[in-house]
Amino acid sequence: MSEKSELSAALKLEMVDQLSHQELVKIVLTQQKLIEKLQQKLEKLQERQLSNSKTSSKPPSSDLIQKSETAAFDNSKESESEAKRKPGGQRGHIGKTRS
Repeated sequence: MSEKSELSAALKLEMVDQLSHQELVKIVLTQQKLIEKLQQKLEKLQERQLSNSKTSSKPPSSDLIQKSETAAFDNSKESESEAKRKPGGQRGHIGKTRS
């Protein structure tokens, strides 16, 4: 541990020693409630992560935006298409129109 973290831990211990038994119990109970809420949230997020349009009957629009595995391949296609000609009239080309 670094000196700063040891010092802050010592200060926290001094503050805890000064609190009464009832205050400590309140702190523990509020932390327990918070832990339970966070565990429920974590379970919901894990369930949502496991079920997407590929693994369930949900429509693709309900999926969270995720980088697909083919995204790496798409990037390489973009760099190739930049080197190709753009659609429409090209530079130096004499246009023909109907008279």
